[in-house]
Amino acid sequence: MDLETRFQLIKGVGEEIITEKELRTLLETNDHPAAYDGFEPSGLAHLPFGVLRPILVEDMLKAGVRMKLWIADWFAWVNNKMGGDLEKIQEVGKYFIEVWKAAGVDMSKVEVLWTSEAAAQEEYWKRVITVAQNTTMGRAQRALTIAGRTTKESLQAAQLFYPMMQVADIFWLDVDICQLGLDQRRANILAREIADRMKWKKPVAVHHHMLIGLQGKKEPEGSFDEDGAIDAEISSKMSKSIPETSIFVHDSAETIMRKVNSAYCPPKVLEGNALIEYSRYIIFRKQKSLRVERPEKYGGNVEYSSADELEGAYRSGGLHPADLKKGVGQALDGIIAPIRDHFVKDASARKLYESVKSAETTR
Repeated sequence: MDLETRFQLIKGVGEEIITEKELRTLLETNDHPAAYDGFEPSGLAHLPFGVLRPILVEDMLKAGVRMKLWIADWFAWVNNKMGGDLEKIQEVGKYFIEVWKAAGVDMSKVEVLWTSEAAAQEEYWKRVITVAQNTTMGRAQRALTIAGRTTKESLQAAQLFYPMMQVADIFWLDVDICQLGLDQRRANILAREIADRMKWKKPVAVHHHMLIGLQGKKEPEGSFDEDGAIDAEISSKMSKSIPETSIFVHDSAETIMRKVNSAYCPPKVLEGNALIEYSRYIIFRKQKSLRVERPEKYGGNVEYSSADELEGAYRSGGLHPADLKKGVGQALDGIIAPIRDHFVKDASARKLYESVKSAETTR
């Protein structure tokens, strides 16, 4: 695969790339750079984790990138997920691996690593302490937003380890690219600054889009980022802690349609429209077209071959919200079905799902 194709594949993953020039130089000098994406094990898999992330991993692999999937069990422990029970957290980590398998990730082409394995080694903690020594208290507190915590919340002292560990991970894993969500940008920017200071390898940051919740766009509160647009995107992301605004990979066809029918989807409006967004970021990346079934008196069935074509029809009023909801709901169900079925048919996967489902989950 030529350099430009590889570059465009990764550019398609990253809504923000810091920097594109550095990425191009990296690809010119390294046919198989290493990248990582980190996952805090907590709760059941929803669209952003169970469907979008595997799509992004697939594109990174196509570009020749060596992907490291970092199961951040100690991060979830620090962040009091699953009631702060490390054994339950690690059970969720095993469940995450099953989700990736079911979603079609070629596990032979990725490296799955656990924070707990790194944390057992002295050298890892030397990295953490070195990062902390080069970070002010104020900067560490600002970076806590990467854990989904705002600066307005009352925090435990242990949570200050979170950003220090995450930055240390980048250098511990020896990666060239940090391929994380836009909500993790503060940690990656801090890592780049520390790399300059310590003369360590400076990572390229590839930040992917945060999939919006069914409720639509929220007003920015200034809690997650100084940039209002980025802050609004992070604030509006689909959250597992609010089930009715999220679609899970275990939801039935009926549940998916019920949730889709309640989504923010005003006529002719694209901005903040959850279903328009799912079409662009998921449906048209998983299939070549979106078929919308409707009665002849409303124009009959129609098929859209691209997100731009769909958005144009919706903006003009040529596609009614009710018809969009039906088409998106059916398409999402078709995409989710193989994942859902895996946890029904595979006994060990089903056991993990039932364990995670029954476990107490906390924010």
